[in-house]
Amino acid sequence: MTDIRFNGRVAIITGAGNGLGKDYALELARRGAKIVVNDLGGSGSGQGESHNAADLVVEEIRDAGGEAVANYDSVSSREGGGAIVQTALDAFGKVDICINNAGFLRNGRFEDLTDQEIDAIINVHLKGAFYVAQPAFKVMRSNGYGRFLFTGSASAMFGHAWQANYAAAKGGLMGLSHIVAIEGSAYGITSNLMMPTAQSRLAAEMDAGFMEIPAFAQAVQSADYAASADRVEVPFNTPLVVYLVSEQCTSTHGIYSANSGRYAKVRIAAADGWVAPMGATPPSAEDIAAHFGQICDPAIYHEPLTVYDEFTAVAEAARRQSVI
Repeated sequence: MTDIRFNGRVAIITGAGNGLGKDYALELARRGAKIVVNDLGGSGSGQGESHNAADLVVEEIRDAGGEAVANYDSVSSREGGGAIVQTALDAFGKVDICINNAGFLRNGRFEDLTDQEIDAIINVHLKGAFYVAQPAFKVMRSNGYGRFLFTGSASAMFGHAWQANYAAAKGGLMGLSHIVAIEGSAYGITSNLMMPTAQSRLAAEMDAGFMEIPAFAQAVQSADYAASADRVEVPFNTPLVVYLVSEQCTSTHGIYSANSGRYAKVRIAAADGWVAPMGATPPSAEDIAAHFGQICDPAIYHEPLTVYDEFTAVAEAARRQSVI
């Protein structure tokens, strides 16, 4: 098997001063990539600023013989995102890889979340990804090559109580990655979403008050963690990240999970469903109720990659059901 290398490649990693981002940066640098280590230096709840986190990662990379520069701009403004990309251009002349990893947690009951708690999360996780990815995309497009990786979450795909703001932002990143993948396909650019699972400093921001939800508490307490001992750690996520941003990986428009040493593609699929009789008259709510079992039947399903693929799937379902 050929070693995966990044010689000559330039990677921007946001939130790379700690946790997941730091581990990604160190491993990509070890494999030859030139790294822009972006980190505002805030806490796990997004408070404060410091150059120390990014500087220490850069120092570690350089001490190991790699190349890296620090950037301390916040991803939460268009000016900050542009400055991060400009740091890569000034230091290394291009951008090949963009890993949007910056983020923090502010948990609370859905009904209690304030505008500040909602906006702060949206601004960093979702809008921040736009602000960095847009100028990076332009550079990649001109060079005919690029790899984007957006950091999603199982909280968005599967659900986690007391994380409505976080899950909403992460769900938005799923849509963003899909569109970057489609538009980037014309220019040698891929885009995927990664759902990491790790005991990082963000775990300290979790409030166990969510155990007030009986069904959720039962899920937490009854889950089988037999495969997870010592494996819900940051380094278990890095191998999948490294592969997804490599030249060897040409897959795009995907969602991937890393959990306890299990690596899996996560799919969004639609059931074959029930197709109403042809004609200009829509069915009634009672018709929907009568066919709801068929609407939810997963025996036949399809995985559209664009909205137009769904039209084809509808036509195929209509033929199977002898509607057309």
